Amino acid sequence: MRNYFNYFTEIEERFQQRRGSLLMLSTLDWALIETWREAGIPLEAVLRGIDNAFDKYDDRTRRSTGRLRKVNGLAWCAQSVMEAVEQAMEAAIGAAPSEENEQESGFENERVAKYLEENAQVLASAKIEPPADAVITETATRLRALASGLRLDASTSLEDLDRTLTVLEEKVFAALMTAANEEQLTALREQASRELAPYRGKMQAVQIKQVQQQFLQKKLLEARNLPRLSLFYMRLDG
Repeated sequence: MRNYFNYFTEIEERFQQRRGSLLMLSTLDWALIETWREAGIPLEAVLRGIDNAFDKYDDRTRRSTGRLRKVNGLAWCAQSVMEAVEQAMEAAIGAAPSEENEQESGFENERVAKYLEENAQVLASAKIEPPADAVITETATRLRALASGLRLDASTSLEDLDRTLTVLEEKVFAALMTAANEEQLTALREQASRELAPYRGKMQAVQIKQVQQQFLQKKLLEARNLPRLSLFYMRLDG
């Protein structure tokens, strides 16, 4: 499976392009993209699903005598994305995967090492209450070690590195969940439930639960100004 480091950016750009305005994606939208990424859904399938959803919307707009409600969230495309995934799986039977050159992707070792060090600095400078502070400090130290290793070994696999970063993220999330009080967690879960309400008919129960969890994690990070660690969040123009 090809590793799409520009996954989030391309999905955001395609959604904005098809909607016809620069509507910023919400926390809920980003959480949904995260569930697609974790499920291994190919970028092409997501983009195709967005296109199919808006093609149907445009067709209804042309045939409608009234004014249709504007599309205000990426979750509106969720069902179409899953249909595109099924079609892609059928079309991919017997097809050989293509190869990508990581060094031509904009993710050269030195740039990635600097990205890791920058995130380590943010984590080390964060004011986090105990016992979560110990996990944050440990993660910062680990990121610096990964950056040093990347400079020493040019053959380091970025996919293996990203899997390590995902594990570190999960430890950070667990620590922040432990540090958060009951009122904060309850308020965030209620907010996620409200924002998901208009799209429940277009998403499966398992997907809804995953998006709620991603929403909660993203909000906990934002509240403390902590970065995401995965290479998927390393922008090529950064």
